Amino acid sequence: MVTRAQPRQPRRAGSAGAEMLATGGAASAEGPGRPGPLQDETLGVASVPSQWRGAQGIRGETKSCQTASIATAEASSQTRKCADAEVQTEAPELVRVPSVSRHDGPRLAAFLRRVEAMVIRELNKNRRSHAFDGFEVNWTEQQWTVTCLHTLGYPPAQGQGLHVTSLSWNTTGSVVACAYGRLDDGDWSTLKSFVCAWNLDRRGLNPRQPSVVVEVPSAVMCLAFHPTQPSHIAGGLYSGEVLVWDVSRPEDPLLWRTGLTDDTHTDPVYQVVWLPEPRHSHRFQVLSVATDGKVLLWQGVGAGQLQLTEGFALVVQQLPRNTKLRKPPRGETEVGTTAVAFSSFDPSLFVLGTEGGFPLKCSLAAEEAALTRMPSSVPLRAPAQFTFSPHGGPVYSVSCSPFHRNLFLSAGTDGHVHLYSMLQAQPLTSLRLSHKYLFAVRWSPVRPLVFAAASGEGDVQLFDLQKSSQKPTVSIKQTQDGSPVYCLEFNRQQTQLLAAGDAQGTVKVWQLSTEFTEQGPGETEDLEQLAAEVAT
Repeated sequence: MVTRAQPRQPRRAGSAGAEMLATGGAASAEGPGRPGPLQDETLGVASVPSQWRGAQGIRGETKSCQTASIATAEASSQTRKCADAEVQTEAPELVRVPSVSRHDGPRLAAFLRRVEAMVIRELNKNRRSHAFDGFEVNWTEQQWTVTCLHTLGYPPAQGQGLHVTSLSWNTTGSVVACAYGRLDDGDWSTLKSFVCAWNLDRRGLNPRQPSVVVEVPSAVMCLAFHPTQPSHIAGGLYSGEVLVWDVSRPEDPLLWRTGLTDDTHTDPVYQVVWLPEPRHSHRFQVLSVATDGKVLLWQGVGAGQLQLTEGFALVVQQLPRNTKLRKPPRGETEVGTTAVAFSSFDPSLFVLGTEGGFPLKCSLAAEEAALTRMPSSVPLRAPAQFTFSPHGGPVYSVSCSPFHRNLFLSAGTDGHVHLYSMLQAQPLTSLRLSHKYLFAVRWSPVRPLVFAAASGEGDVQLFDLQKSSQKPTVSIKQTQDGSPVYCLEFNRQQTQLLAAGDAQGTVKVWQLSTEFTEQGPGETEDLEQLAAEVAT
């Protein structure tokens, strides 16, 4: 609908105009020639189509794409292979043994008589032959191994920081005993220590719980089992006392003691040895050596006392002058002894190791009086007969060969092992085994050319001089932290066993291979040749 407005002429405003305005035009009347008011008028609908909208209409395109067709293929395979094999042994056939006919006695006897002379001649020829000299049949394959069989220790002693200072096997070879003490610097005279023993043949062996524990009021420096009584142990203390225990009496094991008298050592006792009495071989005495320069023989008597029966003193002025020695400090007269070893061939002959580094050949049969003022209830004699060339420091261990009367070993703080002959001052050979101290050396009881040494670097070294004279056959690491090994002992009954004690308070029992327990061909002859070379 379209509304069209009609045009009106303008008019002057006056009263009439005012009236119209007041009445809103309702009272006015249309007259001729006068336009009327605006009115609505309805007309027809006019439609005008848009050409632009049609021209700009939406244009659309339809497109599509398709990938290449996917190729597929199917394949199959199958194989079948069979093989059959059969083996069949032949049926066993019985072998018939022809029956032995009766021998012709007369003809056999005639044959034996005919060839007798020829057979005897050939046998004698073989007997005189040297083709197989030195050859020994060995049916067992030699093994080059050493294995740890037991690791033993006593926790209360280890908790105090005590060292294993000495070891000993009893006469049956089934019990190993160790002494707990200290070998480093310090005053250990009032330190409580222990003697412990383990029976390795006992069922249910507890390596941390000894079969026997003996509490001792002073550090134990050395011990030794009795040669025939498997429960008797002699020990030397830091305080200078010598004691004997019976470990079969755990409630009261102490048998004898020296007590603190004028006869007692005034310095630590470094080794004790059981010796048979000269007139009663079934009775034994205890020999002790200490750094106070005295070598004393004790006999057990009633009331639990060890009584001094013989004594020796080492004085600088009485030492044999067959070799040049360092001049002792001014005013010092006694020669401190640190080790002892007795000959297996002469019960009166023994070798002493000294703080001065020189071994001494000594005799229990010496009669010369010692030039000393040390108090003693028995006369003290001078035992030294021969002085050997010294080590570079104190000698801590000596060992006499069980297979040759003239050979012995010594080990010292210079890290060397010296092999000496009793017949000359200079050593046959000197082996540098450690950059630190060597604390122990022992000959094998069954192999003439085998020995073992304990080092301050935590090693146990086994030497076979038949294999090499310069380097160890086997080197065993006893301690992982390199702390020293202070002692070792071969088992004379169970010869495959070797015990070693260290600064950690541990005893390790090593099982040796047959290489170290069975003699090789010509070994005794090689030892004789070695000694003969020294004597020339």
